[in-house]
Amino acid sequence: MLASEQRSAALYDGLAEASTGSRREVLTELAAVERKHAAHWADKLTELGESVPDPARHGVRTRMLTWLARRFSVDAVLPYLNRAEHADAGLYHDDADASAAMAVDERSHARVLSRLQDSGADGDPRDIQRRERWHRGDRSGALRAGVFGVNDGLVSNTSLVMGFAGSGASSSMILLAGLAGLLAGAFSMAAGEYISMRSQKESYEREISLESQELRDDPEAEVEELALIYRAKGLGADEAERVAVTIMKDRDTALDTMAREELGLDPDELGSPWSAAISSLLAFALGAVVVVLPYIFASGVAALAVAIASACMALFVVGAAIGLLNGRGAMRSGARQLLVGGGAALLVYVIGHLAGAHTAA
Repeated sequence: MLASEQRSAALYDGLAEASTGSRREVLTELAAVERKHAAHWADKLTELGESVPDPARHGVRTRMLTWLARRFSVDAVLPYLNRAEHADAGLYHDDADASAAMAVDERSHARVLSRLQDSGADGDPRDIQRRERWHRGDRSGALRAGVFGVNDGLVSNTSLVMGFAGSGASSSMILLAGLAGLLAGAFSMAAGEYISMRSQKESYEREISLESQELRDDPEAEVEELALIYRAKGLGADEAERVAVTIMKDRDTALDTMAREELGLDPDELGSPWSAAISSLLAFALGAVVVVLPYIFASGVAALAVAIASACMALFVVGAAIGLLNGRGAMRSGARQLLVGGGAALLVYVIGHLAGAHTAA
């Protein structure tokens, strides 16, 4: 633990030297925190009557990342460092020899590095908006989820119906299969989305509960953590400290702020499992019903032709919508979706035809 904290401090020092502005200050503070952790383990060794070894030599990883930061930029190494810190975020959670503040610090480091990665070289979060102009107004993701739900229902049920059609099944059998696929898929999607959203919501609520305990047990560490987060977002040291202290005066405001800034959660919008389930059911059913409707009003070759035409049109429209959501060309995305979805349906049709011929023989 001692050697690990010493290497981390050396790495942050090296990255700080390759940085400028508020980013350099934040990295310097992170190095200071790591040295404080190293001192903690040195004291533990002393208490046990063990000699404290000399500071660990800089490892290959430390030297390599520092060189990359100096040769190119800190942005080149932040993604790697960010992943490593997130992996170690719970390092001291169940360690009886570590202090509660150390566990908080390690979790905080992962959050702060995420902020640094999202901000510009001088720690200005407005750079995100300048770099990422492709963001759309669908912040909740409901529109995107709906479009992809329609796509799932369309592709899966079109393939199912084409498979039965290729096997030579009767129109009534194809209709029954299409309705069964629609219902099974829609309810399966709804059940899966409900369980997923419920588990996610419970996980988020647990994170907020743990944050509430940390605010109660170690408010000073939380002030430092929030101030460091604001430093990473571009505020000066004094201003970040003042804002953090002001926010922490009210417990409810502090918890709400820490949930948003540290955990990236909106306590008022943790998601509704029932809403997610119902929307998934409806979206899947909307896509799946496209190839079923022709068999309700017609039969034989006429129903198959209309089903194919309807599916092709729907695949293109859904693909174009996905393209627009992703900032891509609508025509190209629509054509790609038609090719991929149509190819899947054609393949299942051929397999169904071969299976039908084999059964008949």
